[in-house]
Amino acid sequence: MLNLKFGLRAKPVDELFVVHQDRRFRVAIKRLASARRFTLRVRAATRDVVLTMPARSNLRDAEGFVQRHAEWIAHRLARLPDRQSFDPDVEIPFRGAPHMLVHCDHARPMAGAGPVWIDASRTPAAICANGDPAHFERRITDFFRREARREIEDAARRHVAAVGRAPISISLKDTTSRWGSCSAKGALNFSWRLILAPPFVLDYLVAHEMAHLRHHNHSDQFWSLTKTLCPATAKAEAWLKLYGAQLHRYGRKGSKAFSSEAETGSR
Repeated sequence: MLNLKFGLRAKPVDELFVVHQDRRFRVAIKRLASARRFTLRVRAATRDVVLTMPARSNLRDAEGFVQRHAEWIAHRLARLPDRQSFDPDVEIPFRGAPHMLVHCDHARPMAGAGPVWIDASRTPAAICANGDPAHFERRITDFFRREARREIEDAARRHVAAVGRAPISISLKDTTSRWGSCSAKGALNFSWRLILAPPFVLDYLVAHEMAHLRHHNHSDQFWSLTKTLCPATAKAEAWLKLYGAQLHRYGRKGSKAFSSEAETGSR
């Protein structure tokens, strides 16, 4: 059974629903003038389904296409890993290595202020946070953001001389459409979740965006500079392709789509 949600001509249909084995799935519709076929994507970060279709295609054809792939949609959604909040006694990757999140009643056992610290004496190492348990997840997220900013800024500084230009700013967000970006004016933006990945992955993403300060394209010159800045470029891209979507399992999510997706398409 498939129901289309029809609207007035001024408001084109933007979703449809498919039912498979008594489960109902929403499918968002994205119309593209450049599209030549129907394509379904199951997006890992936002756990939703998008149908990309030619702008002038018939909705009945779209309905049939989605219905024929109802089992595929159900299977792909079922394979997505469960979300994992930043809760005590949960294992989380940090710089690519497993760390246990621990709530501690005592103060930080070392010099310096801060409600979150690393206890490397444990196996696996622990990320400890004290204070009100109600604020545990926020404190852990803030810790990851601070660590990500520090390492990203350090990596960017290492490349300034080779690139010949420094970014005008570096910002961190919970981006799900891309891991990093470079504006035409030279502002860099990164996902703070890169701190969860191995260091060579973070280093690659910073090198990639720093190279865009000189070459705002993906030309041969751009890739040559990127690989000079980060010899592990191929290794990092392979890691992101295999494991990047997993980083979006942890903590709270943003609202946009992550680019690593399961996809199927045809007419």
